[in-house]
Amino acid sequence: MKLKKKSEIALMREAGQLLWQAHMIAADMAEAGVTTEAIDAEVEKFIIGHNAVPLFKGVPGEVPFPATCCMSVNEEVVHGIPSSRQLAEGDIISVDIGLKINGWCADCACTHAIGTIDDEKRALMDATEECLRIAIKDIRPGVKWSKIAKKMAKHARNCGFSVVESLVGHGIGESMWEPPQVPNYFSRNCTDFRIKQGMVIAVEPMINAGVKDVETLSDHWTIVTKDRRPSAHFEHTIAVTAAGAQVMTCGPNGEGWALD
Repeated sequence: MKLKKKSEIALMREAGQLLWQAHMIAADMAEAGVTTEAIDAEVEKFIIGHNAVPLFKGVPGEVPFPATCCMSVNEEVVHGIPSSRQLAEGDIISVDIGLKINGWCADCACTHAIGTIDDEKRALMDATEECLRIAIKDIRPGVKWSKIAKKMAKHARNCGFSVVESLVGHGIGESMWEPPQVPNYFSRNCTDFRIKQGMVIAVEPMINAGVKDVETLSDHWTIVTKDRRPSAHFEHTIAVTAAGAQVMTCGPNGEGWALD
């Protein structure tokens, strides 16, 4: 776990603001009739046009990840591959993007409603965003992560939903994925850590409407809910300061999901 200096956190904030702009492109395009590959193409054009590197494209696996954005629709939890699929009224789509600029990384995700969605999907999105909001409010030096993770999971479960346990958040800095692992729940099998000033972590609750179990599709990337009920995903890159959480991936005036 590498603690970051103030100067390094400032560079990560620059990366985060660029990523925020990329997300605004995706948010503006996310409407019925638009394909996920069209959104991905515009986001990639923006990132490369600003001399940044899209970090998800080419990530190794059974096959390299082929796109700049992970675009996960309805029952897709994470790692959905952009395609010619058109978004439809009533869908929800989770857009996850990572980039690197000037040697530093940023990572964040947001779930969007396409037109009017049903009550279950709206409640699911609200609960997931609130889990991230809880983390942002409670992060401060000296607190054990388990205390926050338990509070996040309790909120999701009290809303009638389940927490994905096979996928977690992570440290982030000069690399996209750094120690520690940052789970959205806590059990005896989880490794705990104490939050320290200078840590930068990507906190990303992934909450399912039905069961917590997930599986990977034959494309080797797209992770879906086992029962095919919807899932939501919200994420910010967060630095720990003496005063608490500083969100790296919000807008220039501090605007963003889970920040109101």
